[in-house]
Amino acid sequence: MHTDEYFMEMALAQAEKAFSAGEFPVGCVIADGRFILARGARRGSAGRHPNEIDHAEILAIRQLFEMGRPSSGAALSIYCTMEPCLMCFAAIILAGIGRIVYAYEDVMGGGTGCRLDVLPKLYQESRVSVVPHVMRRHSLMFFKAFFSRPENAYWKDSLLCQYTLAQE
Repeated sequence: MHTDEYFMEMALAQAEKAFSAGEFPVGCVIADGRFILARGARRGSAGRHPNEIDHAEILAIRQLFEMGRPSSGAALSIYCTMEPCLMCFAAIILAGIGRIVYAYEDVMGGGTGCRLDVLPKLYQESRVSVVPHVMRRHSLMFFKAFFSRPENAYWKDSLLCQYTLAQE
């Protein structure tokens, strides 16, 4: 059995892969407590026409399902270097993943604070738990470096950018 820090280190390796490719430095892994079952690194944020579909979590969930739907998704954890957005949070719930562990909070678009009790029944019945700020400082370093690069236009001058660059 590995620790949350171990799996977050693996998610950070995915974030480094994204960062090295000029992408927004979000990485994630999906694990069962012993093994990594799927990985994802953000794509589609670099260049002139960024997209909001190829998030690390979506790519990892797709990989997980391509391998065959796990029999007990509730026993799985997803480790993300940034708090999942609303789209990814919903996809995690629909995939039946029981636990979200993230490093850095998304003050602009994080979805884990949603009140599930006011959403439709499908989401209300979700039993997902959230563990924030595991290895936060390590993840923050990637985001500060990303937003400090003049060539990176993705979310430049956004609330997230300003918040991140103001962090100590």
